[in-house]
Amino acid sequence: MVYLYSLLAVLAAYLVGSLSFAVIVSRLMKLSDPRGYGSKNPGATNVLRSGNKAAAVLTLLLDALKGYVPVLLVQLFGPRIGLGDTTAAFVGLAAFLGHLWPVFFSFKGGKGVATAAGVLLAFNPLLGAATLASWLLIVVFFRYSSLASIVAAAFAPFYQLLIWGVEPALLAIVPMSLLLIWRHEGNIRKLLAGTESRLGQKAGAAVAPQARAHGHHHARHHGHRRGHK
Repeated sequence: MVYLYSLLAVLAAYLVGSLSFAVIVSRLMKLSDPRGYGSKNPGATNVLRSGNKAAAVLTLLLDALKGYVPVLLVQLFGPRIGLGDTTAAFVGLAAFLGHLWPVFFSFKGGKGVATAAGVLLAFNPLLGAATLASWLLIVVFFRYSSLASIVAAAFAPFYQLLIWGVEPALLAIVPMSLLLIWRHEGNIRKLLAGTESRLGQKAGAAVAPQARAHGHHHARHHGHRRGHK
């Protein structure tokens, strides 16, 4: 029965992770689909390129929470039904995988930085804080969110091993770190080529749907007037 509960917890975490909040928040706030501009990545950094900071912050918080909450629920209520740290690790990994390959969005998701941060904070607040500090340090000095994410992902397993040792959480931390670096392959190429966008840089194509519609209407109206001259 414990195995069934573990499986259900992992499945539920994957479904929660599959909620692509970058797309959901953008739709609710009448913004362009983040999969259509900038890096085309449905994540908070790309939503920020739309110029709407509130949408980016909301996306960041919700993406982090969908990694944090499932793990926390297993930690709080799991022991009553026999679920331990190993199940919590797989639940965290499942939420992360849901963000990368969301069942509700044709399995085309983001890179999982915020969700991974939420998972780490749930595993161990100090580990999460150390990893976020590494991310923030790189961002402050270099202004590249992608570089910061790659460095933080690389350091997370080492922080765990060097400070807290071998724990079940590593079953999630190691795969998440490897997948995060892999998902940033395109960013690594841009960083090496010097063409990577800096944090907060707007994307030229990030135009609100209403603005695009107004622009098309204005162009048609202007063309109609020229045709009558």
